[in-house]
Amino acid sequence: MLELHDICRSFSGRQVLHDVSLTAERGQLTGFVGGNGAGKTTTMRIILGVLAPDSGQMQLDGVELGSQARSRFGYMPSERGLYPKMKVAEQITYLARLHGYSKPEATHRAVDLLSQLGLSGRLKDPLEALSLGNQQRVQIAASLVHEPDVLILDEPFSGLDPFAVDLVLKVLSDKAASGAVVLFSSHQLDVVERLCDDLVIIGDGKVLAAGGREDLRRRHGTLRYEIASEADLSWVQSRTGIRTDESHENRVVFRAEESAAQELLRDALQRGPVTSFVPVLPTLSEIFREFTNDSAPTVPQEASR
Repeated sequence: MLELHDICRSFSGRQVLHDVSLTAERGQLTGFVGGNGAGKTTTMRIILGVLAPDSGQMQLDGVELGSQARSRFGYMPSERGLYPKMKVAEQITYLARLHGYSKPEATHRAVDLLSQLGLSGRLKDPLEALSLGNQQRVQIAASLVHEPDVLILDEPFSGLDPFAVDLVLKVLSDKAASGAVVLFSSHQLDVVERLCDDLVIIGDGKVLAAGGREDLRRRHGTLRYEIASEADLSWVQSRTGIRTDESHENRVVFRAEESAAQELLRDALQRGPVTSFVPVLPTLSEIFREFTNDSAPTVPQEASR
């Protein structure tokens, strides 16, 4: 388990991380989401040791995080950093050899991983000949080729089509299932909602919410309900204390305090058979908007990446 406790960091006298604490469990996919300048990349660079925190602690499996543990980390930055004129398989093989694999082992690892990512037909192509989405897949392979114990990915799904997203998701899920810590940032909340086990929402350098996906939806959902009836429900729209999101003759989605919702249910039962009355849990996108309010702070360049 990767743990951060009360991490603070300032740039040029301005504090950009405020007591950031988070947990990423082994065997699970943890999504790290926030607007531009929220502090995601700064936090990731501190985890990797590229930046030092001003204060706070980091631990992996209960032991203070140091250089030896970080040698088993894999990292995919949001900026591409591979050699554009080098052949794809040759490049990933080279990176595996830097981590101590023999040439046959490194070649096998590179070819197998690139094949899993749908690039078996592009192994001998120079990186620059690939589309941006395929280059992204090669970058992911580079972060995985040495079998990292902890995998940190900054926007891994950027530029990928739905087919490629599914391929990458399968590879990351398999990595998590092997017992690794997998932490990734993403702006694509529909993707995060589909694949994340846990979620951390950060804004203005502070953790705004964290927990399991379904737990967050239950804890941070607005009071929203759906009612369906065999009788006409058009009267619900004019009801005091009720705000309708969707209104149909026999089905209404509305927001209300619990007491007002229960009173509405009693009235509806008097008018005819109610076939359904259920709370409606919010999507992660709705929770994200609730916390961030679509605003991002202005921060120094070092912290806005």
